[in-house]
Amino acid sequence: MLKQAHDRIVIATRGQGFTDLTGPVAHWLNEIGADAGLVTLFVRHTSASLTIQENADPDVQRDLLAALDRAAPRSARYHHSSEGPDDMPAHIRSMLTTTSLSIPVVAANAVLGTWQAIYLIEHRDRGQDREVALHFLGTLKR
Repeated sequence: MLKQAHDRIVIATRGQGFTDLTGPVAHWLNEIGADAGLVTLFVRHTSASLTIQENADPDVQRDLLAALDRAAPRSARYHHSSEGPDDMPAHIRSMLTTTSLSIPVVAANAVLGTWQAIYLIEHRDRGQDREVALHFLGTLKR
């Protein structure tokens, strides 16, 4: 019989960059007794996003941030600027990436590749508290 579980995690970011959520998601799956199913993550903000990316070489993250800077530069002129020069570029970057992920779970583990990790991407310059909703649908070990 399929069961559901849901929760949220709050992540304090340090400003623009990647925060690894793989450990907290694995901990939550273990805590709820997940066995097999699907875990969904959803970031509840319009200036942050989620991704699955390489976790081995930090240059990947630097290059990805540089690519996002080229796609949505802070120096461009935007109509929406009431929250500072990093706000509209952050909205664009969030739109170009994604705000939700769905990951298969098998034998209580998120099915990620060898070099993959789950990341929250902070697009604002200043650190923020970011909320990520978690939802599991599947079978439980208990």
